[in-house]
Amino acid sequence: MIDKAKIKNILAIRNDRFGEFLLNIPAMRALKERYPQARLSLAVNQGVCELAGAVECIDEAVAWDEIKKSLKKRKFDLCVILNPTKEAHWACFRAGIPVRVGYDRKWGFLLTHKLKDTKHQGMRHEVDYNLELVALIGAKTLDKTIRIKVNDNFFKEFIGQRVVAIHPFTSDPVKQWPVERFRELARRIVREMEVKVMLVGRAEDQNIEAGNGIINMVNKTSLVELAALLKRCSLLVSCDSGPVHLAVSVGTPVVALFRNDLPGKSAQRWGPWGEGHTVIEKGRLEDISVEEVLDKARNIRYS
Repeated sequence: MIDKAKIKNILAIRNDRFGEFLLNIPAMRALKERYPQARLSLAVNQGVCELAGAVECIDEAVAWDEIKKSLKKRKFDLCVILNPTKEAHWACFRAGIPVRVGYDRKWGFLLTHKLKDTKHQGMRHEVDYNLELVALIGAKTLDKTIRIKVNDNFFKEFIGQRVVAIHPFTSDPVKQWPVERFRELARRIVREMEVKVMLVGRAEDQNIEAGNGIINMVNKTSLVELAALLKRCSLLVSCDSGPVHLAVSVGTPVVALFRNDLPGKSAQRWGPWGEGHTVIEKGRLEDISVEEVLDKARNIRYS
């Protein structure tokens, strides 16, 4: 049993992509509610640091590549390693952090509290998996929402406008709906729903043209700015990607396109969290038609 009074300084580590990081917010809230007297530091990738600072339940967001060099000096009493790596397990063990929580893989023998990692089976949502891990040390919460603070001074020019955001890219080719269908979808939304379409995200090769009611914001925002931009939108349409969870975190409904033939990559684990969202899921993304996506977009927009 952990003596709560002795836990004054907590480190949580989730140093992968920003979409995965966002799904840890309820787990962070559970830690803060369990140990309200403790300072909670969250270590993330450098590129996610600014966004992580917008999470209200943490006290500090730091880059993992920087803090890993000074773990011993920081004198953490407890660490939770939410995405297992040999580097993180070894660094926390070597720093002498008394309570080390994580998954029993990738040198899990270095942990004091560990859980069998069954995430690859995809039987539950990632949010629930993360909450299950922190529950090992008694951390629970009734508030499982994902939310971040957004600067309401950004993109005031879109206030009062009806805008549908489209994120037509994904980092994993097996999760990519054909770009030409996104192109057709954008045009039809402008024409048939009588709203503007905004293309968002990051891509080296963007090949969806702007103009005629389509606004191209690809590669033009930071993650924090993208969150503010999505908050101004009525809807986001996207494949399985980080912006799906970013839209959820600012209260924007999502139509998300998923494959259901890949264990561990389905919407059951990675779909938009919470109510008010729609998932279209098939064995082949090519089997999802533009008409089907447009129909779901209409239903959410005007519900």
